[in-house]
Amino acid sequence: MDMQQVHNIARKLIEAHGASAEAEVASKLQAAEASGDEQEVDNWKRIRAALRERKPAHES
Repeated sequence: MDMQQVHNIARKLIEAHGASAEAEVASKLQAAEASGDEQEVDNWKRIRAALRERKPAHES
């Protein structure tokens, strides 16, 4: 997954889930880890990082 896709997914998650977007990503990451799909794990970690970049400093 390229960085444009990562950032698009992060944006869509924020639009759909608001403040709970990171919890949604955590759930997806946990499911990917449980399935053993390393590529999917990597993708969700990158999406989580993109979400954290987008979060205003006062929400950290």
